[in-house]
Amino acid sequence: MWLEIFIRGLIVGFAASIPLGPIGVLCIQRTLSKSHKAGFISGLGAASADTIFASIAFFSLSIVMSFIQDHMNVIKVIGGICILAVGTKIFITNPIVQIRRNRAGVTNSWQDYITVFFFTLANPAFILIFVFLFTAFGISAEPSAADSHHLWRGIIMVIGVFFGSATWWFSITFGVNLIRNKFRPRHLLWINRVTGAIIMALGIITILLIFKNTPIDGMLPE
Repeated sequence: MWLEIFIRGLIVGFAASIPLGPIGVLCIQRTLSKSHKAGFISGLGAASADTIFASIAFFSLSIVMSFIQDHMNVIKVIGGICILAVGTKIFITNPIVQIRRNRAGVTNSWQDYITVFFFTLANPAFILIFVFLFTAFGISAEPSAADSHHLWRGIIMVIGVFFGSATWWFSITFGVNLIRNKFRPRHLLWINRVTGAIIMALGIITILLIFKNTPIDGMLPE
């Protein structure tokens, strides 16, 4: 029983991580400009945030969900600004400097992890993806009257989600790392420019969509 729950969580975590949004683009960029380790650790930051989202979705933490719904526009603006800032940093970063730092052994794995962790948390709407996946895989988030192991089921489930997400990030960064040596510094420079531009565009779109979907009269003080 517990193994089945873990495997379901593993599948959910893997499936939730597959869509390549700005987080995926960032992890691929770090793998190419730094190393497989940097890309994978960045992915672990995303996997950790996914685990928090999965916990909220599974345990139906109504207080947190209510707070997110009430402040969704503010959260999206903050998330959009974070995405824009990350994209700008990538756009102006010279990969040659990073390559020299890598060769000198000057790396900051903690920074790679924590930036992606908070970057992912800035998009709490991702919780809805876990709600959908739990429903699709027949995973009940609500405990029944006869279910005395709901807490343990949830813990095993979210552990499975973490390992499923981590498996995806290891796989994709490992695959990208296999072709990493084919890229020259000038290629990496253009990759930084394109990646940064894409992420900045996603940040701008995120912010603009908020104003598009919010009536003007609803934004004015009463």
